[in-house]
Amino acid sequence: MKRQCRLSNVTKDYLDTFHCVFENMTQTMKNARMTNSISYNFIVQMIPHHQAAIDMSRNILQYTTCVALQDIAMGIVEEQTKSIENMQKIVDCCSKYKNTQKELSLYQDRANHVMDAMISAMEHSCVTNQINADFLWEMLPHHRGAISMAENALSYNICPDLKPILSAIIRSQQKDIMQMQQVLRCICCRRC
Repeated sequence: MKRQCRLSNVTKDYLDTFHCVFENMTQTMKNARMTNSISYNFIVQMIPHHQAAIDMSRNILQYTTCVALQDIAMGIVEEQTKSIENMQKIVDCCSKYKNTQKELSLYQDRANHVMDAMISAMEHSCVTNQINADFLWEMLPHHRGAISMAENALSYNICPDLKPILSAIIRSQQKDIMQMQQVLRCICCRRC
């Protein structure tokens, strides 16, 4: 993360938690045990991705007084908690859907590319004392990563029970991105 100024103690506290959550997400996603099932592999990487969004949102909720940002963060907690529960319900069933080695390789190459781009964008986001804006700049690539990961999985033979979850991820994350961009414009205009 690029530091732009001397950081306040509040910002430092916010960032300490953010970095812990970010590092845990990165390690858990990268070290997830992969199998010969794209459906299973998606789930075991997306659950820690969603959990990080939940934890990051809970973190900003401790500090923000921006009502619009509170709404976004509470929505993320609610939607992604439900998505995790839905994936946990089907993971055993979905692990039975096997893919060819070629499919697995193509899928994982793209998944790794998406993950690396997301991690890099989050690592290089600007750090200021405007933690509302910082949270949004961190969360935008996180959400874009989830959309790309879901679209990637939908390109292959996957468990039918997973498909509506992937569609819901894409829809909800796209909606969140639009709301985040609107709040970010508001923050930049100092109207929030």
